[in-house]
Amino acid sequence: MAEKGVKVFGMWASPMAIRVEWALRLKGVEYEYVDEDLGNKSEALLRYNPVTKKIPVLVHDGKPIAESTIIVEYIDETSKDGYPLMPVDPYERAQARFWARFAEDKCNAALYPIFVTTGEAQRKVVHEAQQCLKTLETALKGKKFFGGDSVGYLDIIVGWFAHWLPVIEEVSGASVVTDEELPLMKAWFDRFLAVDMIKAALPDRDRLLALNKARREQLVSSA
Repeated sequence: MAEKGVKVFGMWASPMAIRVEWALRLKGVEYEYVDEDLGNKSEALLRYNPVTKKIPVLVHDGKPIAESTIIVEYIDETSKDGYPLMPVDPYERAQARFWARFAEDKCNAALYPIFVTTGEAQRKVVHEAQQCLKTLETALKGKKFFGGDSVGYLDIIVGWFAHWLPVIEEVSGASVVTDEELPLMKAWFDRFLAVDMIKAALPDRDRLLALNKARREQLVSSA
């Protein structure tokens, strides 16, 4: 008998996996969640994603889809009723994909060094990250969310910034998203995290903080 339903393979602290949960929750899709131990990946995960062997993986009626940005679009396309994630207008869809790719390729890469640097080196990478986020912030001008009046595709893709970046700031001692440097982004953090469907899927902050403190100490000491 063919497998039916939706299953998500993720990891509780993964900012990429939470995108999938946000998309499913906003669309009203019921799913089973499987929390992976990334140090000892399950046979099922490796079977469903033999190419990259990474989370998240969405399994829909036995068919696996990998890569979070692709999964979010798939969820929107296969659950057409209810909450729309992607804009209806083709130009606006293209813009959402453009900014999502910019955030993935540029901003994510700019943020990681903050986590593993100290002193003058950290101040330099903080500045670089802020410049990248300022560029992304232009997509927010005149809007409540990146998606307009409600959370959309781009909000889901960059939404992890709102919960994870303050943790990174606390762990590293850096100040990245401030009212002075990134006022639109800072205000969006608060609005995004106040959305019930978003808030309900967030990992516990204290647990996330402890994990990242330990990870930073390990990485900095071995650098």
